[in-house]
Amino acid sequence: MAISLFKDTRVALPFWVMTLYLVLLAFTGGGARSDIQSLVILRPVSAVVLGYALWGMTWERVKPFRFLIFFAIAVAVLVVLHLIPLPPAIWMSLPGREIVAEVDRAAGLGMVWRPISMVPSQTWNALYSLIVPFAVLALMLRLTREQRFSLIPVVILIGLFSGFIGLLQVISARDGPLYFYNITNFGAAVGLFANRNHQAVMLACLFPVLAVYASTGLQTVDQFRLRLALGAGAAVFLVPLLLVTGSRIGLILGLMGLLVSAVLYRHPQFSREPKRKIRRFNLGYLVASALVFGVVVLSLLMSRAEAFDRLFAGDGTEELRFAVWPLILEMAQKYFPIGSGIGTFVEIYQIDEPLALLDQSYLNHAHNDWLEIFMTGGVPAAFLAMLAVVAWIRSVYFLVASREAARRDVVLAKLGASIIFMLAVASFGDYPLRVPSLSAFFVIATVWMASGRLSPDVIGRASENKGGTD
Repeated sequence: MAISLFKDTRVALPFWVMTLYLVLLAFTGGGARSDIQSLVILRPVSAVVLGYALWGMTWERVKPFRFLIFFAIAVAVLVVLHLIPLPPAIWMSLPGREIVAEVDRAAGLGMVWRPISMVPSQTWNALYSLIVPFAVLALMLRLTREQRFSLIPVVILIGLFSGFIGLLQVISARDGPLYFYNITNFGAAVGLFANRNHQAVMLACLFPVLAVYASTGLQTVDQFRLRLALGAGAAVFLVPLLLVTGSRIGLILGLMGLLVSAVLYRHPQFSREPKRKIRRFNLGYLVASALVFGVVVLSLLMSRAEAFDRLFAGDGTEELRFAVWPLILEMAQKYFPIGSGIGTFVEIYQIDEPLALLDQSYLNHAHNDWLEIFMTGGVPAAFLAMLAVVAWIRSVYFLVASREAARRDVVLAKLGASIIFMLAVASFGDYPLRVPSLSAFFVIATVWMASGRLSPDVIGRASENKGGTD
């Protein structure tokens, strides 16, 4: 598809760089830990990609997305502020720093200049992690209008491949070579991720992506039929893959994704209808529905639908996550209003962890990113999060009220808004945006959503090839 669209090498190069970068992210950016060995490859490559994207940037491309740029800069500035050393009189006056001052006195270190972050090494890691979403954002701004839409099949193929790997994982050795991370959910269908929940989030988000791909940007009836068949087949394939992940949040998001798909799907209209009119509800839909139902039943009978088992059987680790949320809220109040430092959850939680919750498991995150943001980043981080929510609401209002609902850019924007909402919901019980590949998916969705608020004239001007920078 892209080959025929992008004949000019200068125009096509950013698209192919983005495609290859997303593939690299899929294989090296599926975990949220700071000690994953693949980060040694991913982050330097991301720096190069970011440099390439910025080198060819023009003001015409940046101007329509000023809010996204300013927001990204604000996030980076906040992290940097948490790393600036402060005089002892200042950092010792910050809430919750008494234990650090006691350690300094016991060690005889004297009056040491320290930053806001109580664990600077983890905050440095948080700063380094921003290079991936920043690289994706810069590349997205380099893409033309057509290329942003052409990323849809790329996202679908990567997601389906991850699902296929997950299928192989559950039918092969429990700790076989198909698990790419040392710390993972062995025996579960994690795919290219280290965590079953993150695999499930990605698969669930594919449902609305498939709906838009099957019904938008079509030129002929034959093209519509082909995409509809491919989309329906992919959806049938996704249902059992989502079930075998064993993710409870995945089940919820999967249902949400199906509902969003029904809203986003629009029966295309062609200037020339075939002699046999295509109906909304025909035999193909009934067959596809029967196949979905049959696959679900088959999965249940084969005891592969682990998500249902875990939903009703209970899980000690899952219960621990819910039990610590009140404690995390208390910790947020302890370090209010400045926070303990971006990325410092693990070490700070160990300070206040009650004896009643001590066991062989541990929390690498709060499993509620909204709470963790407030605890580690304080009021400034919470303000940025709320600013993002307000911006999302305003964009959704614009899209719903738009008189150009059928315009492809508006449909793509609604898809982006839907994906952002699903990832935000997932963040109430997990931390998907801390995974590099999912953070990249999030940035792609934000640019899709922001593009829908541009008029066709603005989009056309921003997509012009100026001096080979495209």
